[in-house]
Amino acid sequence: MSHQDYVGRSETREDRLDPRLLRGMAATLGLPIPAELPPLWHWMFFQDWVMPEGIGPDGHPKRGGFLPPVHDLPRRMWAGGRLRFHPVALHADDIVTRTSTILKVEEKSGGSGRLVFVTVGHLLHGPAGLAVEEEQDIVYRGAEGAAVKPAAAAAAWPEASSMAVMPDPVMLFRYSALTGNGHRIHYDHPYVTGEEGYPGLVVHGPLQATLMAQHALAQSPGKRLHSFAFRGRRPAFDSRALTVLGRVEGDQMRLETRDDGGATCMQAEAELADTLA
Repeated sequence: MSHQDYVGRSETREDRLDPRLLRGMAATLGLPIPAELPPLWHWMFFQDWVMPEGIGPDGHPKRGGFLPPVHDLPRRMWAGGRLRFHPVALHADDIVTRTSTILKVEEKSGGSGRLVFVTVGHLLHGPAGLAVEEEQDIVYRGAEGAAVKPAAAAAAWPEASSMAVMPDPVMLFRYSALTGNGHRIHYDHPYVTGEEGYPGLVVHGPLQATLMAQHALAQSPGKRLHSFAFRGRRPAFDSRALTVLGRVEGDQMRLETRDDGGATCMQAEAELADTLA
């Protein structure tokens, strides 16, 4: 079965928005417990827990199942995504369904060699209807080449608003636990440095995206997030200051996370709308 044979494959799952997870994420991010599910917090739900024999060496579930296996490329990461948020609120204890469809599989060549990108679409429906439309880009790559390359500091954004974050090991552990993410690069220091060659624990891309979405809303009172697109540029690491930047450009807010050397780690664009729209 070729990777292209997976395109069009679909599955539907159901979950309850457990209030314990909402309280846990609020505590992890240092925020009040929300009355409604904030943008990107839905990533805590529809978790994929497998039996011990079903876990691969990197802590992810073994290859196979819904996604194409791509057995010859051992590294698997979330590269980015695009979301649209409908004015449909989700609350604790709501029953939500997620329909997932593999939209495309593409092979490319990058600085680290052959890459396979898998794009998965998700539709989340709550009691009041469609709440979130999402596309996730998952990348598979080989183990050859440097895990992270030096990068120069990005150009200054003197007009941008900023938020400083210290992603320590406790924050990364709690986020992994809340999202059911077993990937060892986020909590296993001997593994991430010895096996994958990174200088420290890797800050989750989805956590960085969540921080950027949070910052966009904090700078826009009376607004809700209408759409959000994000992509990873380079890894960020634990116990090193991470800065979230946001600047308004027309009808959009551009956002970045930057490491302690000023290099861009993740970029995003957010479109906001009136809360009653």
